[in-house]
Amino acid sequence: MIPYLLLFFTIGLALLSMLMMRRGTRRPFPDALYTILFSLSLAAFVYLYGTWVYGSIYLKYIFGGLYVCVAGWSLFRRNPVKPARSPFFRLTMSIVLTLAVILYFTGTTGTPRTVELDFPLQKGRYFVLQGGKGLPSNVFHFSLRGAIYAMDIVRLNSWGNRASKVFSKKLEDYAIFGDTVYAPCSGRVIRANGDDPDNIPPNMKRGPKNTNMVLIDAGGYYVFMGHLRQGSVLVKEGDEVKTGEPLGCVGNSGFSTEPHLHIQVHRKEEGKPWYASEPLYIHFNGHGYLLNEMIRKKHT
Repeated sequence: MIPYLLLFFTIGLALLSMLMMRRGTRRPFPDALYTILFSLSLAAFVYLYGTWVYGSIYLKYIFGGLYVCVAGWSLFRRNPVKPARSPFFRLTMSIVLTLAVILYFTGTTGTPRTVELDFPLQKGRYFVLQGGKGLPSNVFHFSLRGAIYAMDIVRLNSWGNRASKVFSKKLEDYAIFGDTVYAPCSGRVIRANGDDPDNIPPNMKRGPKNTNMVLIDAGGYYVFMGHLRQGSVLVKEGDEVKTGEPLGCVGNSGFSTEPHLHIQVHRKEEGKPWYASEPLYIHFNGHGYLLNEMIRKKHT
Protein backbone atom coordinates (compact mmCIF):
# COMPACT_ATOMS: atom_id res chain seq x y z
CA MET A 1 0.00 0.00 0.00
CA ILE A 2 1.10 3.55 -0.76
CA PRO A 3 0.91 4.77 2.89
CA TYR A 4 3.38 2.08 3.96
CA LEU A 5 5.78 3.09 1.17
CA LEU A 6 5.47 6.79 2.00
CA LEU A 7 6.13 6.15 5.69
CA PHE A 8 9.12 3.94 4.87
CA PHE A 9 10.44 6.60 2.48
CA THR A 10 10.02 9.31 5.13
CA ILE A 11 11.92 7.35 7.78
CA GLY A 12 14.60 6.40 5.24
CA LEU A 13 15.24 10.03 4.28
CA ALA A 14 15.32 11.04 7.94
CA LEU A 15 18.01 8.42 8.66
CA LEU A 16 19.94 9.47 5.54
CA SER A 17 19.98 13.11 6.69
CA MET A 18 21.57 12.08 10.00
CA LEU A 19 24.07 9.82 8.25
CA MET A 20 25.09 12.64 5.91
CA MET A 21 25.62 14.97 8.89
CA ARG A 22 27.97 12.44 10.45
CA ARG A 23 29.80 11.89 7.16
CA GLY A 24 30.12 15.61 6.59
CA THR A 25 32.05 16.10 9.80
CA ARG A 26 34.54 13.43 8.73
CA ARG A 27 35.53 15.20 5.52
CA PRO A 28 38.01 18.06 5.03
CA PHE A 29 36.82 21.62 4.40
CA PRO A 30 35.17 22.70 2.05
CA ASP A 31 33.91 19.20 1.21
CA ALA A 32 32.47 18.98 4.73
CA LEU A 33 30.42 22.11 4.11
CA TYR A 34 28.77 20.65 0.98
CA THR A 35 27.77 17.48 2.82
CA ILE A 36 26.46 19.34 5.87
CA LEU A 37 24.40 21.68 3.68
CA PHE A 38 22.89 18.65 1.93
CA SER A 39 22.12 17.07 5.31
CA LEU A 40 20.47 20.23 6.68
CA SER A 41 18.31 20.80 3.60
CA LEU A 42 17.27 17.13 3.51
CA ALA A 43 16.39 17.18 7.21
CA ALA A 44 14.28 20.33 6.83
CA PHE A 45 12.53 18.87 3.78
CA VAL A 46 11.60 15.56 5.41
CA TYR A 47 10.57 17.32 8.63
CA LEU A 48 8.06 19.50 6.74
CA TYR A 49 6.91 17.15 3.97
CA GLY A 50 7.33 13.74 5.59
CA THR A 51 4.25 11.54 5.94
CA TRP A 52 4.84 11.06 9.67
CA VAL A 53 1.11 10.93 10.37
CA TYR A 54 0.90 7.47 8.80
CA GLY A 55 2.91 6.27 11.79
CA SER A 56 2.61 9.02 14.38
CA ILE A 57 3.23 12.75 14.29
CA TYR A 58 5.34 12.25 17.40
CA LEU A 59 7.92 10.54 15.16
CA LYS A 60 8.45 13.93 13.51
CA TYR A 61 9.40 15.54 16.81
CA ILE A 62 11.55 12.57 17.81
CA PHE A 63 13.41 12.89 14.51
CA GLY A 64 13.92 16.63 15.07
CA GLY A 65 15.40 16.00 18.50
CA LEU A 66 17.60 13.16 17.31
CA TYR A 67 18.88 15.21 14.39
CA VAL A 68 19.93 18.07 16.68
CA CYS A 69 21.69 15.58 18.96
CA VAL A 70 23.48 13.84 16.08
CA ALA A 71 24.52 17.19 14.58
CA GLY A 72 25.86 18.47 17.90
CA TRP A 73 27.72 15.25 18.66
CA SER A 74 29.17 15.03 15.13
CA LEU A 75 30.40 18.63 15.10
CA PHE A 76 31.87 18.26 18.58
CA ARG A 77 33.65 15.03 17.56
CA ARG A 78 34.76 16.34 14.16
CA ASN A 79 37.69 14.26 12.86
CA PRO A 80 38.33 14.61 9.09
CA VAL A 81 39.58 11.29 7.75
CA LYS A 82 37.79 10.75 4.42
CA PRO A 83 38.94 12.19 1.07
CA ALA A 84 37.02 14.93 -0.71
CA ARG A 85 34.57 14.14 -3.50
CA SER A 86 32.87 16.10 -6.27
CA PRO A 87 30.31 18.49 -4.69
CA PHE A 88 28.02 18.69 -7.75
CA PHE A 89 25.33 16.25 -6.61
CA ARG A 90 25.24 17.52 -3.03
CA LEU A 91 25.10 21.18 -4.06
CA THR A 92 22.38 20.51 -6.63
CA MET A 93 20.26 18.56 -4.17
CA SER A 94 20.79 21.20 -1.48
CA ILE A 95 19.48 23.90 -3.82
CA VAL A 96 16.45 21.82 -4.88
CA LEU A 97 15.54 20.83 -1.32
CA THR A 98 16.04 24.35 0.03
CA LEU A 99 13.75 25.69 -2.70
CA ALA A 100 11.12 23.10 -1.71
CA VAL A 101 11.40 24.18 1.93
CA ILE A 102 10.93 27.85 0.99
CA LEU A 103 7.96 27.01 -1.24
CA TYR A 104 6.35 25.06 1.60
CA PHE A 105 5.73 28.42 3.29
CA THR A 106 5.27 30.69 0.27
CA GLY A 107 3.68 28.40 -2.32
CA THR A 108 3.73 29.14 -6.03
CA THR A 109 0.54 31.17 -6.34
CA GLY A 110 1.66 34.56 -5.08
CA THR A 111 -0.29 36.28 -2.32
CA PRO A 112 -3.76 34.69 -2.27
CA ARG A 113 -6.99 36.33 -1.23
CA THR A 114 -8.08 34.89 2.11
CA VAL A 115 -11.38 34.07 3.76
CA GLU A 116 -12.08 33.91 7.49
CA LEU A 117 -14.02 30.86 8.66
CA ASP A 118 -14.84 29.17 11.92
CA PHE A 119 -13.19 25.75 12.22
CA PRO A 120 -15.96 23.22 11.36
CA LEU A 121 -14.87 20.42 13.74
CA GLN A 122 -14.77 20.42 17.52
CA LYS A 123 -13.74 17.12 19.13
CA GLY A 124 -9.97 17.35 19.51
CA ARG A 125 -6.74 17.63 17.55
CA TYR A 126 -6.98 17.77 13.79
CA PHE A 127 -4.36 17.62 11.07
CA VAL A 128 -3.94 18.95 7.52
CA LEU A 129 -3.41 15.79 5.49
CA GLN A 130 -3.33 17.80 2.28
CA GLY A 131 -3.22 21.56 1.93
CA GLY A 132 -1.06 24.58 1.31
CA LYS A 133 -0.57 27.48 -1.07
CA GLY A 134 -0.37 25.58 -4.32
CA LEU A 135 2.75 23.67 -5.38
CA PRO A 136 4.56 21.74 -4.07
CA SER A 137 2.78 21.21 -0.75
CA ASN A 138 -0.75 20.91 -2.20
CA VAL A 139 0.13 19.00 -5.33
CA PHE A 140 -2.95 16.73 -5.44
CA HIS A 141 -5.48 19.55 -5.12
CA PHE A 142 -3.45 21.75 -7.47
CA SER A 143 -4.14 19.22 -10.23
CA LEU A 144 -7.90 19.52 -9.71
CA ARG A 145 -10.05 22.20 -11.30
CA GLY A 146 -9.90 25.34 -9.16
CA ALA A 147 -9.00 23.55 -5.91
CA ILE A 148 -5.50 24.97 -5.40
CA TYR A 149 -6.20 26.01 -1.77
CA ALA A 150 -8.43 23.09 -0.81
CA MET A 151 -7.73 21.24 2.43
CA ASP A 152 -8.15 17.62 3.52
CA ILE A 153 -8.51 17.39 7.28
CA VAL A 154 -8.21 14.31 9.50
CA ARG A 155 -8.42 13.88 13.27
CA LEU A 156 -5.54 12.58 15.39
CA ASN A 157 -5.97 9.85 17.97
CA SER A 158 -4.02 9.68 21.25
CA TRP A 159 -1.05 8.08 19.45
CA GLY A 160 -0.75 10.96 17.00
CA ASN A 161 -2.08 8.88 14.12
CA ARG A 162 -5.17 9.45 12.00
CA ALA A 163 -6.18 5.78 12.35
CA SER A 164 -5.47 2.79 14.57
CA LYS A 165 -3.33 1.25 11.79
CA VAL A 166 -1.02 2.60 9.10
CA PHE A 167 -3.83 1.85 6.65
CA SER A 168 -7.09 0.21 7.70
CA LYS A 169 -10.03 -1.00 5.64
CA LYS A 170 -12.42 -0.40 8.55
CA LEU A 171 -14.03 3.05 8.51
CA GLU A 172 -14.44 3.00 12.28
CA ASP A 173 -10.66 2.76 12.75
CA TYR A 174 -10.26 6.34 11.51
CA ALA A 175 -10.46 8.90 14.31
CA ILE A 176 -12.42 11.43 12.26
CA PHE A 177 -15.08 9.06 10.93
CA GLY A 178 -18.48 10.18 12.19
CA ASP A 179 -17.31 13.52 13.64
CA THR A 180 -19.96 16.24 13.40
CA VAL A 181 -19.30 18.95 10.82
CA TYR A 182 -20.50 22.41 11.86
CA ALA A 183 -21.19 25.37 9.59
CA PRO A 184 -17.99 27.42 9.31
CA CYS A 185 -19.99 30.49 8.32
CA SER A 186 -23.54 31.74 7.98
CA GLY A 187 -25.31 31.53 4.65
CA ARG A 188 -27.76 29.66 2.45
CA VAL A 189 -27.40 26.02 1.45
CA ILE A 190 -27.48 25.82 -2.34
CA ARG A 191 -26.56 22.14 -2.66
CA ALA A 192 -26.78 19.24 -0.22
CA ASN A 193 -26.52 15.50 -0.73
CA GLY A 194 -26.26 12.65 1.75
CA ASP A 195 -27.41 9.54 -0.12
CA ASP A 196 -24.16 8.17 -1.53
CA PRO A 197 -22.51 5.22 0.25
CA ASP A 198 -19.17 5.49 2.01
CA ASN A 199 -16.19 3.87 0.29
CA ILE A 200 -14.32 1.03 1.96
CA PRO A 201 -10.66 2.18 1.95
CA PRO A 202 -8.88 2.42 -0.42
CA ASN A 203 -11.67 2.03 -3.00
CA MET A 204 -12.74 5.37 -4.52
CA LYS A 205 -14.16 4.18 -7.84
CA ARG A 206 -17.37 6.17 -7.40
CA GLY A 207 -15.42 9.34 -8.22
CA PRO A 208 -15.88 13.03 -7.41
CA LYS A 209 -19.49 13.26 -8.67
CA ASN A 210 -20.75 10.90 -5.97
CA THR A 211 -19.71 12.67 -2.81
CA ASN A 212 -22.06 13.60 0.00
CA MET A 213 -21.61 17.30 0.51
CA VAL A 214 -22.90 20.68 1.58
CA LEU A 215 -22.35 23.83 -0.48
CA ILE A 216 -23.04 27.16 1.25
CA ASP A 217 -23.53 30.55 -0.40
CA ALA A 218 -22.12 32.92 2.22
CA GLY A 219 -22.82 36.09 0.28
CA GLY A 220 -19.41 36.97 -1.11
CA TYR A 221 -18.08 33.43 -1.40
CA TYR A 222 -19.00 29.74 -1.60
CA VAL A 223 -17.92 27.09 0.91
CA PHE A 224 -17.85 23.45 -0.25
CA MET A 225 -17.49 20.54 2.20
CA GLY A 226 -17.31 17.01 0.83
CA HIS A 227 -16.93 13.27 1.62
CA LEU A 228 -19.66 13.39 4.26
CA ARG A 229 -21.09 10.22 5.77
CA GLN A 230 -24.07 8.55 4.10
CA GLY A 231 -27.34 9.51 5.74
CA SER A 232 -25.77 12.14 8.00
CA VAL A 233 -26.51 15.38 6.15
CA LEU A 234 -28.98 17.43 8.22
CA VAL A 235 -29.65 20.33 5.87
CA LYS A 236 -31.30 20.66 2.48
CA GLU A 237 -31.15 23.06 -0.43
CA GLY A 238 -32.56 26.46 0.48
CA ASP A 239 -31.94 26.19 4.23
CA GLU A 240 -30.45 29.20 5.98
CA VAL A 241 -27.66 28.17 8.37
CA LYS A 242 -25.72 30.03 11.04
CA THR A 243 -22.10 29.60 12.07
CA GLY A 244 -21.77 26.61 14.40
CA GLU A 245 -24.95 24.86 13.26
CA PRO A 246 -24.47 21.08 12.64
CA LEU A 247 -24.52 20.12 8.97
CA GLY A 248 -23.65 16.41 8.93
CA CYS A 249 -20.85 13.99 9.77
CA VAL A 250 -17.46 13.18 8.27
CA GLY A 251 -17.48 10.11 6.05
CA ASN A 252 -15.71 8.61 3.07
CA SER A 253 -18.01 9.13 0.09
CA GLY A 254 -16.98 10.10 -3.43
CA PHE A 255 -13.39 10.45 -4.61
CA SER A 256 -11.79 9.55 -1.28
CA THR A 257 -9.47 6.77 -0.12
CA GLU A 258 -10.04 7.29 3.62
CA PRO A 259 -12.35 9.30 5.91
CA HIS A 260 -11.57 13.01 5.98
CA LEU A 261 -13.22 16.38 5.54
CA HIS A 262 -12.53 18.14 2.26
CA ILE A 263 -13.13 21.89 2.28
CA GLN A 264 -12.56 24.55 -0.36
CA VAL A 265 -13.75 28.14 -0.78
CA HIS A 266 -14.33 30.25 -3.89
CA ARG A 267 -15.09 33.93 -4.31
CA LYS A 268 -18.52 34.63 -5.74
CA GLU A 269 -18.17 35.84 -9.34
CA GLU A 270 -21.07 36.79 -11.58
CA GLY A 271 -21.66 34.39 -14.46
CA LYS A 272 -19.31 31.68 -13.19
CA PRO A 273 -20.13 28.39 -11.49
CA TRP A 274 -18.84 28.20 -7.92
CA TYR A 275 -15.98 25.78 -8.71
CA ALA A 276 -14.69 27.93 -11.59
CA SER A 277 -14.54 31.12 -9.54
CA GLU A 278 -11.39 32.42 -7.86
CA PRO A 279 -10.22 30.04 -5.08
CA LEU A 280 -9.61 31.56 -1.66
CA TYR A 281 -7.02 30.59 0.96
CA ILE A 282 -8.75 29.56 4.18
CA HIS A 283 -8.10 31.03 7.62
CA PHE A 284 -9.68 29.15 10.50
CA ASN A 285 -10.35 31.40 13.49
CA GLY A 286 -7.76 33.89 12.30
CA HIS A 287 -4.99 31.46 11.38
CA GLY A 288 -3.91 29.90 8.09
CA TYR A 289 -2.68 26.30 8.00
CA LEU A 290 -0.29 24.40 5.77
CA LEU A 291 0.42 20.76 4.94
CA ASN A 292 1.12 18.55 7.98
CA GLU A 293 0.12 21.16 10.55
CA MET A 294 -2.09 20.46 13.57
CA ILE A 295 -5.32 22.39 14.11
CA ARG A 296 -6.95 23.11 17.44
CA LYS A 297 -10.11 25.18 17.55
CA LYS A 298 -9.65 28.38 19.50
CA HIS A 299 -12.66 28.85 21.72
CA THR A 300 -13.70 32.47 22.26
